[in-house]
Amino acid sequence: MDNLIFCLNATVPIFAVILLGRLLRGRHFFSPQTLADIDRLSFKVLLPVLLFRDIAAGRITEQFDLKFFLFCAGITIVYFFAIWLGAAKLLPDKSMVGAFTQGAFRGSQAILGVAFVQSLYGDAGLVPLMIVASVPLYNIFSVLVLAVTAPAEQGRDRKGLIGRTLGGIITNPIILGILAGLPFSLLSVDFPPMVAKGLDLLAGCATPLALISIGAGFEGAKALKKLGPTCAATLIKLVLLPAVFLPIAAWMGFRDQALVAIVILCGAPSTVSGYVMAKNMGGDHVLAASIVVLSTAVSAVTLTAILFILRTAGMI
Repeated sequence: MDNLIFCLNATVPIFAVILLGRLLRGRHFFSPQTLADIDRLSFKVLLPVLLFRDIAAGRITEQFDLKFFLFCAGITIVYFFAIWLGAAKLLPDKSMVGAFTQGAFRGSQAILGVAFVQSLYGDAGLVPLMIVASVPLYNIFSVLVLAVTAPAEQGRDRKGLIGRTLGGIITNPIILGILAGLPFSLLSVDFPPMVAKGLDLLAGCATPLALISIGAGFEGAKALKKLGPTCAATLIKLVLLPAVFLPIAAWMGFRDQALVAIVILCGAPSTVSGYVMAKNMGGDHVLAASIVVLSTAVSAVTLTAILFILRTAGMI
């Protein structure tokens, strides 16, 4: 019972805030423009500040784990190509391959990853290192699969969009926030109290505001469309990937914050940015939206169950 309460203490507050966002949207607290502004504020300012603060406050020479970094990058490469190959062979409608592949491999690390590890351990832990190892690959692989599988009529603008997306990887605010914190960490710089408190105020807004935005943007009706592929992608993202790679991670000796970060890498729900990319690159954006909706809802159960199993086994 204590282990279950421990896991519920980590997951219930997060999904309660997401639910609050949905309820507030139902009460017309947010217009579409307001949500777009909140998303932009979270992505471009608050989350980068949060990760900058946590990286700068840590000591990267002490925290950097090469084995963990290579493991996160390695399994990202393995499961992307495995899912793409499987989707290309098994999906009868080949126009779904790009959106299905992206929805089944690409997770919401920056928001839920930080939220979960903060809930368990009080700081972002190894999540920033996991983000650096996986998120650039997510963007590159998403461009690759959507460009290759997009309908022929989308080819006219494909090169320009690929270039813009690759440029976006280099200028990604999340990555820039992490990189900006590295010199402060390497040089063991301590911020003056007034600067530290200002960073704490901004960083403290990041996670709850982002979670409210997720809930407010949740549109359940879209999950009813293309239900078969949606359920298959959700099963892969939330169940199959953790079932395959978490035992390997445990066998390799990862524990506590490192293992929780790998849980998020493998088992976080599909990210909204995947829907945006699919829509702009000629992919099946209806399927992409359905995967985001269903995986977000089901992850409340699967992530709690995974954390409970690991806690019971004494690994976190």
